[in-house]
Amino acid sequence: MRELIDRYIAAYNRMDVDAMLATVHREVVFENYTGGRPSVRTLGIEELRRLAENSRHLFSARHQTITGYHQEAGVAYVQIFFEGTFAVDLPNGVRAGQSIAMPGRSEFRELDGLLIHIADHSD
Repeated sequence: MRELIDRYIAAYNRMDVDAMLATVHREVVFENYTGGRPSVRTLGIEELRRLAENSRHLFSARHQTITGYHQEAGVAYVQIFFEGTFAVDLPNGVRAGQSIAMPGRSEFRELDGLLIHIADHSD
């Protein structure tokens, strides 16, 4: 599963939506949690495609680095360090050109050689 996750993250870093989706199952569930609360959930590859295409414009550059990895009972637990530069002004006061850097973690599950569940967590 590690090689599949590496391919997914490399495509994410390149903002290559098609390559990202090549690593996921057609019934993929994607969830994003901020501060322990769910903020986004998609069901299926087409919903994930829409989310990825719509959010790609938010950053002029972004990069996830894996800082830790372990797998247990069919789940890969990945520690991530995220860095990004905003491309647009946001309603919360963030301005284009501002940078963000923060740790997070992701959980991945695999089915039929593809990612079936992705859960991103940040504080």
